[in-house]
Formats: sequence, C-alpha cells, structure tokens
Amino acid sequence: MASAAQPTRDDFAAMLESSLGKNQSFEGRVVKGRVTAIENDLAVIDVGLKSEGRVPLREFAAPGMKAEIAVGDEVEVYVDRVENAMGEAMLSRDRARREAAWDTLETQYAANERVEGVIFGRVKGGFTVDLSGAVAFLPGSQVDIRPVRDVTPLMNLPQPFVILKMDRKRGNIVVSRRSILEESRAEARTGLIQSLAEGQIVDGVVKNITDYGAFVDLGGIDGLLHVTDMSYKRVGHPSEVLNIGDTLRVQIVRINRETQRISLGMKQLEADPWITAAANYPVDSRHTGRVTNITEYGAFVELEPGIEGLVHVSEMSWVKKNVHPGKIVSTSQEVEVIVLEVDEEKRRISLGLKQAQRNPWEIFAEQYPVGTIVEGEVKNATEFGLFIGLDGDVDGMVHMSDIAWGLSGEQALASHHKGERIRAKVIEVDVEKERISLSIKELDDSRVTAPVAHADGGTELRKNQIVTCTVVDNRDGGIEVQVGEDGPLAFIKRGDLSRDRDEQRPERFQVGQKVDAMVIGFERGKKPTLSIKAMQITEEKQAVAQYGSSDSGASLGDILGAALNRAKDADKG
Repeated sequence: MASAAQPTRDDFAAMLESSLGKNQSFEGRVVKGRVTAIENDLAVIDVGLKSEGRVPLREFAAPGMKAEIAVGDEVEVYVDRVENAMGEAMLSRDRARREAAWDTLETQYAANERVEGVIFGRVKGGFTVDLSGAVAFLPGSQVDIRPVRDVTPLMNLPQPFVILKMDRKRGNIVVSRRSILEESRAEARTGLIQSLAEGQIVDGVVKNITDYGAFVDLGGIDGLLHVTDMSYKRVGHPSEVLNIGDTLRVQIVRINRETQRISLGMKQLEADPWITAAANYPVDSRHTGRVTNITEYGAFVELEPGIEGLVHVSEMSWVKKNVHPGKIVSTSQEVEVIVLEVDEEKRRISLGLKQAQRNPWEIFAEQYPVGTIVEGEVKNATEFGLFIGLDGDVDGMVHMSDIAWGLSGEQALASHHKGERIRAKVIEVDVEKERISLSIKELDDSRVTAPVAHADGGTELRKNQIVTCTVVDNRDGGIEVQVGEDGPLAFIKRGDLSRDRDEQRPERFQVGQKVDAMVIGFERGKKPTLSIKAMQITEEKQAVAQYGSSDSGASLGDILGAALNRAKDADKG
C-alpha cells in the first residue's frame, strides 16, 4: 500500500507565504481580541496571531477613572506590529479607541452634533479633552462665557462640547464648551424674556458697573439700569449708590424682544418729586439749595432730592458780568435763590441768585440821590468817558462832556488816568438800565451857579430864549447838548425833539451837529431845560400872527412861505 505523499519544498513555501500574508494583513488595523490574563498592570490579549500581546491597563480606563476589565472580556485593539523582537504582538487599546472615535466624531461633526468629552489636562493656551479616545484642544477662551480663573472643578467630568474644527490627517481637533453655554443661555433668555413684561417689578443682582450704568442679572438674563434711572436726584457715578453683588428691586422700563435688551429703573419705584414741584416752588418764592454742578452757562442747585433748578449765568450777579459761574459759586455751597419759572412738563426750574439780593442800583439811588457828591476810583477810560467804581460794586460813567469846563472831550479825557481817585456829582440814576451818570465839572460851583453866558456872547440865559447848541450824546430818551461853545449841558427829551411825532427820534441827531432850541425853564443850579418842539410852535404862531391868519383861507405853508420871502427881501434891502 502506497503511503501518502510527503509535502514538498514548494508546499512549505506556499504555507509560509500564506501565514505571513495573513499576519501582515493584521498590521494597522483594529481587530477584536480576548483577554486571557491580567498580569500586574498589563492585560494579555489574544487576537489570533502566533503570539499574544500585552496592553497597559490604563488604556482601558477613561482619564481619572479605574480600568474595568476582566479575563475573558472581548476588546478591540489596534495591531501596530505582528511581533516585536521578543516575538510578541504590539497592540494598543488607545489607538483602537482613537480610530473608532475619529470615525464617530467625523460623522457627528458633519451633522453639527454635540460630542461628549472630559477635560483631563492643561496645555499652553488651553486644555486637552478626551473625546472617547481622541484628544482634542480646548482654547482658554472657549471654556466659559466669561473668563474662568480656576478650571479644576470642570476637570475629569463628562460634559458636552461642540467641534469647531477637525483635521484627521494632522490629528487636530478643536472644541468649545462656551458655544454650548451660549446656546443654553440663549434658550433660557428667550424663555425668561417671554415671561417678563414692562412695568413688572423684579429682583436682581448687580453683576457689573460702568460709567453709564449697571448690569443686573435677573436670573439668567441681564438688564441695564442706566445711571439716570437710579434716582431722581443727581448721580455722578453708579458706584455712588451701587456695589457689585448688591441685590436690587427694580422695575422693567422697556423690553426689546428682538434684541433681547431690557431697560430697568429704580427711581420708578419712588414717588416722583416733580408731581408737586409747582406747588412747592411757586414763582417768586425764596429757597435755600445746594450747588451740585457748575457749567459754563450756569449752576445747578438742588432744592430737594430729585429737584434741581438752573441758575443761568445772567441771573447770578447784579454787578459781575461775563464771568465764569465758578468764580461766583462753588460746588456744595449753600445758596439762597428765587424761583423765576417752573416747567413741570419739561422738568425744569429756572432760579435767580441775584434776585435773592437787593438791586445795588436801587440801593445806590436811595443812598446817593441826584446832586449827591460821590468819590471813587477810575476803573476804565474809554473814548467817550470815564467809568468810576462806586459803593455797592456799581460803576458810574462821566461822559467826556461832563469832565471839565472850557476843554474839548479829548482834552478832558487826557487829564485823567486809570486808578485815579476823583470826586463827581450824581446827575442821573437809571435803575432799570443799570446806569449812573456823573459829572465832574458840575463840582465847579462858581461856574455852575454864575449867570450862564449865551453862545453868542450875550447876557445870561432867559426863559423862551432861542439858543444854538451842539449835540454831545445820543440816548434812547433824547439827546444831550452843550449850549454855545462852552456853556452848560442840557438834555432835550424825546418828546421835545420836534412838534412832528415822526421826527421825535434821537437817532436822527449826530454827535457834533448844531441845533437850535428854546429855553423853557431851569433846573436847580440854573441848568437850562431846552425844547426844539416849543421853539417850532412859537415860530409858527409868530408867523401866523405877522403874515396872515388861517381865517383868510391861506394855508400854513403859504403863510410861512410868505414870511420867508419877506425875510429874504428885507435882507436884500
């Protein structure tokens, strides 16, 4: 009987090649194996190769967790090499988990799904996250909505993340925890904002303070408490009334559901002091207040908490003009004011500081009536006169025509200088216009009381005498003139400038212009009172009496015309 054929050399070669090809096909793949033993901190795993492989137990545990594996368990491992120098298979549980995780993560990333991971380490610029075997990078800015100083409580805890970017070839994955929190907060904000209504009173905690207000946490959504809504009284900075962490009761003033912005108010929970402002602060009433703020145009005075009034710069002082309010009052100063106007609708009160004091021009008029002699220092010399500082911080003016007898205005001005103390007589006090007129030359009693020479060199002035005068000043109420070349000063009132009312305009007279007028009387000291109107009426009557009457049918123009013609004929003869 013939025996079975023995394997040839070619058969052995084929069998070896088949075995090697089978083993080589295992390398670089994830395969299933069975735990055959656990030796110290290694797990012995059989994957069907010639020899078993050993895998550290830590690779079977999640970060910070204990490995749960036993003999007989079936596990997936990655075959790195079929055998090493010791003849053992090179296996890796981490690589197996990583490869499986990458497959899963790519699917979740494509579907924009959340993934679960564990923060287990700290690296430069952020942290490392285990995503079921794949290691991802968590930037520090993506840990939380707000900066987190201590991340220790968040480590080694399974929690959701969002994959921002992944590259399998380079093995890079970037995740975010902040995106999850923002989504959750947005959902909570939407739900919370729907439950709120304008006018509702809620409690909140101050989270942040800025120059313009404070952000208050209403339990998942922030509202802005603007500085103007904190109190009816003036608040310079929110930190004056609030601190971070304070619990507040606020009212919802406005809600913008599209932008999810909420405006809050504290003062709305208090009684509005402006409701009774008009009754408590009637016009012309006097009050004491505290200066709270000073600007270029005035000062704000607090009358009571929540009620402030403005003292305009023009209402601050009777005598200090064109000065900064800070030179008159100071912040926190107690002042007395008078209410000038109240506008409840606009929440404005106009106050007067100077009105709380007597008008210094009224006081001066009482203490120094016309004719009184006063003394003061020349504060300023202008092209038309001298300004003299008087009692009560008021100024009086000496017009250049009132400085000296027998001198022109320019010569008289040149004889005095700033800082000089001089005496003068009060000739007019206009309280309404805050104007005091003085005269130096009228202190020359011998000239004032002596017979006044006529401009043409005649005797003393007489009532009803016609004189030629020179206009030296033009005022609202009339014109001031000088009789003759160096005679006395006189004032022709507006109503005496002409018999024609349309011509009773002071502005039609120019300084230096010559005019004729009639002496209609004398003031104390023989100062003449003049009238152009009286002169015109007298001349008209004389013409009518001499050259005709209105009863003859002739007009006034005819009469005056005839008079003029006869006068011309007389001059020719």
